[in-house]
Amino acid sequence: MQLIFFDLDGTLLNDASEISEFTRETLILLGEKDIAYTVATGRTMLSAQRIIEGHNFTLPHIFNNGVTIWDPSSQKVTLENLLNKDEVSTVIEVALTHGITPFINVIDNRHKHFIFHTQTRHAVEKELIEKYFAASKATLLPLDTLPKASQVTNISMIGASEGIKKMWQYFNSHSSLIAYSGPALEGNKYWWMDVHHKEANKGSAVTNLKNKLGVSKVICFGDGDNDLSMFALADECYAPENAKPEVKESAHAVIGHNHKDGIAHFLRERFSL
Repeated sequence: MQLIFFDLDGTLLNDASEISEFTRETLILLGEKDIAYTVATGRTMLSAQRIIEGHNFTLPHIFNNGVTIWDPSSQKVTLENLLNKDEVSTVIEVALTHGITPFINVIDNRHKHFIFHTQTRHAVEKELIEKYFAASKATLLPLDTLPKASQVTNISMIGASEGIKKMWQYFNSHSSLIAYSGPALEGNKYWWMDVHHKEANKGSAVTNLKNKLGVSKVICFGDGDNDLSMFALADECYAPENAKPEVKESAHAVIGHNHKDGIAHFLRERFSL
């Protein structure tokens, strides 16, 4: 059995952050040939499910850069490498010191999603709440109501690029934290960032699924530094034209731009769809 793992943003999704009609048809063709595929994304479970719903992703999904595994067959969530309370406190303190609102993502034992946050500091943070978080199924609550025993999957934030980059450097020098970051959709002036436990990564989650499902060959597609861990173990790995330089260097080949359905075009040629 071979299994394809798709990153979403910058990879499988187009410039509207959607699965295009051409890519949708390509996924159907993969299914007709019994070529298995799933998703390995940095997005939260709620955020990603809204996008992949109806596209026949039947195998377990990897969310939060490997922290959250959702099995649609058994309807069960597995959580690994959560942030502990000291790590959460560290991230919150650093964010607030830089004038950035931290958004703490929590999943409880009933699979309910919560986002705890302080008062927003600027318009882009408010838009994040009004345009994305409020439209999701997550419950938004004040940070001071965060229970001490919460299952924190990750902490996300958005802000001026200079401040985010400084925090990114700090978190990645921390003994138990790792941060991923990049330009926001609102323009290069703003950057997003996700902070996780250092042991959380797509590579470990891919390895676990590979062993669980008896996969003999892993094929990966991704564009960001959070994809490097699964590239390192893949039998084949491919980066779209828009990928970061270090990702292109790690890939077996560079293929078409995500805005031009590069992954779908490659799949049709690779598997004679």
